Amino acid sequence: MLPIFADPKTDFVFKRIFGAEQRKPLLIALLNHLLELTGDRRIHDVIHLRADQHVDVPELKLSIVDVKCTDNTGRRFVVEMQVLKVEGFEKRVVYNAAKAYVMQLRTAEEYPALCDVVGVTICNFNLWSDRDENGAYRVPMLSRWRMFEQHCGQAGLGQIQHVFLELPKYAAGDSPVGLIDKWAYFFREARNLDVIPPALTEAPFREAMETARVATFSPEEWDLYDRAKMAEQDARGALVVAREEGLVKGRAEGRAEGRAEGRAEGRAEGRAQGEAEGRLQAKREVLLRLLSKARLTLSDAERRMIEDCVDEATLAKWAENVVGATSVADVFV
Repeated sequence: MLPIFADPKTDFVFKRIFGAEQRKPLLIALLNHLLELTGDRRIHDVIHLRADQHVDVPELKLSIVDVKCTDNTGRRFVVEMQVLKVEGFEKRVVYNAAKAYVMQLRTAEEYPALCDVVGVTICNFNLWSDRDENGAYRVPMLSRWRMFEQHCGQAGLGQIQHVFLELPKYAAGDSPVGLIDKWAYFFREARNLDVIPPALTEAPFREAMETARVATFSPEEWDLYDRAKMAEQDARGALVVAREEGLVKGRAEGRAEGRAEGRAEGRAEGRAQGEAEGRLQAKREVLLRLLSKARLTLSDAERRMIEDCVDEATLAKWAENVVGATSVADVFV
């Protein structure tokens, strides 16, 4: 049985709702609500910016769904739906916002003309899971971040700010009341609904639901949506397999080395070393797979550099650098 509403967390549907020119009021409403802007501070218009070209790699592409825009003051927004929790996520979010900031420059004389950037990230997972003594999350579902002076707490250097909406922290069930709860309810539950619920019958939520209604999809759009969902499942599976393979290999090598030494200390060290090498090898394989899918050809020396690398952070950095790379040199920076 076909769903009535498509999953708004999917690349095609998210951009159909928030990335189309004719539906700018939906994007404006989302930004005003998540940034808690009222009165004269509200955004009244936005201009969609051309999206960066992402490498066509499912392991990365399916975890990043974004819409970029600017308002009438020049302030820029990078609105992302983070579907999968991937390694280095926080660093990538900071990088994306910082990149949107510095890419405004054309010459060094233009620093005073730089406009603020706000990164808005909707997470389909808990980013901060710590709870207080009463069981409440220490960081709420909607959180806003900017720099502040550590001695007196004075906020400043607000040129780059971040806003996060962590969907698993939603706790209002089928009765969302506030605007933030309604957006979280929409993103979490739209694909499971048969009708537009009472809580989402007013603007802008009704329009968002109607845009996600699959009956409005053309055959080509339905095919795009179907393939996007299958690709998302493939990406989830690839991440799980990579983690499991690394753990299995690490445990096996650890047990073998531990038995050879014949001492408890040797077994512990063997397991640790085996698991570490398993993690390293998994990262090497992921990096090589990303480079291959990005059609970046390695020389023998560059391949040996990857095989000889024993630093997990370096391998993770190289994997992140594949996104947007036009040459192998862009990766090893």
